[in-house]
Amino acid sequence: MTIIYPKKSDFLKRTKKQNNQLLWTTLKSDLDTPVSTYLKLCNKKTNSFLLESVQDGTYRGRYSIIGFNPDIIWKCKNGIAYKKIIQKNIGKFIKENHKPLISLQDLINSSKIKLPSHLPPMSAGLIGYLGYETIELYEKLPPRKKNSINVPDGFFIRPKTLAIFDDIKNEITLINPYWYQKNQNYEKDYEFIVNYLKKLINIINSPLKYKRKKPINKFVKPKSNIKKNTFLKMVKKAKKYIYEGDIFQVVLSQRFKTKFLLSPFELYRSLRSLNPSPFLFYFNLEESLKEKFSIIGSSPEILVKLKDKEITIRPIAGTRKRGKDLNEDLKLKKDLLSDPKEISEHLMLLDLGRNDVGKMAKVGSVKVTEKMKVELYSHVMHIVSNVVGIAKSTKNLVEILMSGFPAGTVSGAPKIRAMEIINELEPDSREIYAGCVGYFSANGDMETCITLRTAIVKNNEMYVQAGAGIVADSVPEKEYLETINKSAALFKAAEMSYNS
Repeated sequence: MTIIYPKKSDFLKRTKKQNNQLLWTTLKSDLDTPVSTYLKLCNKKTNSFLLESVQDGTYRGRYSIIGFNPDIIWKCKNGIAYKKIIQKNIGKFIKENHKPLISLQDLINSSKIKLPSHLPPMSAGLIGYLGYETIELYEKLPPRKKNSINVPDGFFIRPKTLAIFDDIKNEITLINPYWYQKNQNYEKDYEFIVNYLKKLINIINSPLKYKRKKPINKFVKPKSNIKKNTFLKMVKKAKKYIYEGDIFQVVLSQRFKTKFLLSPFELYRSLRSLNPSPFLFYFNLEESLKEKFSIIGSSPEILVKLKDKEITIRPIAGTRKRGKDLNEDLKLKKDLLSDPKEISEHLMLLDLGRNDVGKMAKVGSVKVTEKMKVELYSHVMHIVSNVVGIAKSTKNLVEILMSGFPAGTVSGAPKIRAMEIINELEPDSREIYAGCVGYFSANGDMETCITLRTAIVKNNEMYVQAGAGIVADSVPEKEYLETINKSAALFKAAEMSYNS
């Protein structure tokens, strides 16, 4: 028997108080996976997503989240915010009166719900991304280069339907946030949502009907937007700026492109298997009928997190490949922690992380809770530190996010001058790369990760961007190879998709 929470009488009491609220139900998940359930509920649905997590390269995170069927979509393009309110599957983007970051915060403020204590923060709220160039809305920077991919600078959806997998309880919670509006037939609304949740249960309990599209071509080796010799010259120019005292470090990147004629979800399936990470994400987004794109990523790194008033930034800098066994892992770990270049780069970015947290934290509350710890991932190991602080105020989540945006690990130090140099030396706008993916929860929490190890698929083209941190003793050839190696996992996943 399906039990829907809350009871109708409790639901109606809350509507009298004009409260936003959740309706939800649970079912066993021991015969289902997040991937199969996403395909059952969302196959070919745009403005949907799947979030998963793998810790230490091995252990699945407790929650996986599927979301779709938004009632509001927010986007930012060319410095202007637009909002689409969807009713009966119809809506159009209307220009917002406020500047984009104010407009986004207004939407966050109107999307608050008191969440039941047993549900995770992303049981309701906004989820999406902000591209790297969003920083132009917060800091004065030179005019951007051309947008080759041409996706919005920011895009957030407010899903009306969520399916949350709890890997500990082996259950799925189906959730429908109810955003209060005046003069509605609340009893009718309740019955509609109850029937809708029951319909979703029937879909989940049905066999998966999914036919994989056969590839009509083979994987094609990607091409870069920068010639190798040009990239080497970029590194030399960056080192000149370092010697002249402009910066201590800067991250220079190149973008690779190839054809991808399969479903982008096939790429996600391969990537989650090949490169499990703390932040695994798949977004299938639609700006308009002609402008659709997917974001597929396996990021290792938090950008900014806010939970119970505590701000967290977790800089990752310093990398070695994983060993063949435990002994080789230990040797590589020792080598990593004795590399002067890796250590100096990490300490520089740790100082920047402390400074970023300090902008929005109470005086005296900023602490380094982990310093230069080596974390193991599926294919690599990284030096990681953890910086926390107690927020002075949690009224403006966007401002807290922007205090650490973009991450020093994808820009440099000092950050503003490093971004000016990136703008000068890189040929294209970064767009989604080096920005963030994440959520603003209805309970006031926030979690974002850096869009690293991320692919964009649009119009059957696959784009991957990767960077290298340039410091005084950088060797241009090695930095070039680092960008090649960092992008390799995404293209290996693409090749797997064709061959599986």
